[in-house]
Amino acid sequence: MKYKVVLVPGDGIGPEVAAAACDILKAANAPIEWVQALAGVAALEAGEKELLPASTIAAIREHRVALKGPCTTPVGGGFSSVNVAMRKTLDLYGAVRPVRSLAGVKTRFENVDLVVVRENTEGLYAGIENEITQGVVTSVKVATRQACLRIADFAFRYAVHRNRKKVSVFHKANIMKLSDGMFIRCAREVHDAKYQQIVYEELIIDAACMRLVQDPTRFDVLLMENLYGDVISDLCAGLVGGLGVVPGANLGENCAIFEAVHGSAPDIAGKGIANPLAITMSAVMMLNYIAEMHGDAAVAATATRIRGAYDRALQEGCRTRDLGGELSTRQFADAVIARLG
Repeated sequence: MKYKVVLVPGDGIGPEVAAAACDILKAANAPIEWVQALAGVAALEAGEKELLPASTIAAIREHRVALKGPCTTPVGGGFSSVNVAMRKTLDLYGAVRPVRSLAGVKTRFENVDLVVVRENTEGLYAGIENEITQGVVTSVKVATRQACLRIADFAFRYAVHRNRKKVSVFHKANIMKLSDGMFIRCAREVHDAKYQQIVYEELIIDAACMRLVQDPTRFDVLLMENLYGDVISDLCAGLVGGLGVVPGANLGENCAIFEAVHGSAPDIAGKGIANPLAITMSAVMMLNYIAEMHGDAAVAATATRIRGAYDRALQEGCRTRDLGGELSTRQFADAVIARLG
């Protein structure tokens, strides 16, 4: 049986790295049938009137799973972020960013293995801003009890399912007593009612950042609202080598989008030097999601093979330029394929 997955290559280096990831999945005999769709500047260049065409949203709703490359949002012109629009339209309320140390990628820390869980639909990213008088702007931070409870339950369920031991909530409730205060109260409520086997802690976010860069190995699952999650997930990526070596997923009740979380890097687009690892790692997350959704052990085994192959490639010195190596996009993909076994 083949599973239909919407492929959104994106902009800049997106089509190059997406093609490399697709080649790796094909070589591993992953049972995926791609459904092509457009978003970002690529959609405008193809004649669409919107960065996020209705046909792309319809395809994701129909097939429920998508793999997405980085999309560019033009500055000015009234266009909103493709990523934010996708999350809101499809109610992809939970962002998951696994961050782990990789053999062959030298960093300050070893044995980092944590997951950032981010509420994806509210907070300051609700996009409610007003200029109340000339030179004075307000930006509204939105928090609802429903969304706070939902993301807390998501994080604890994730921890239990992945055999994680601790959930740390990052917040600024000492200052934002109502919004962040409700966030941590909801997290406590969910923990105490259903997940007492998981160790639970709350950390004010500035102190938490200090602890993260001092010793990231003390953390397991990190739970936070939208803006904090956006910032902290990139900080954590920096602990293990950067945005080119971490995957990402945006999950909802009915749909899931797996994506490279780095930018479209137009300055190197078309040069064949972009690192396809992040989107390949996201594709592995996607395969595991499909395996769980359909109870397909063979797909899970394929995901494990691909992960083992890129781990071995890195350990044996196969690296693109951003990681201090010399391999092209194609050469790195071929190195992974050669190690599939």
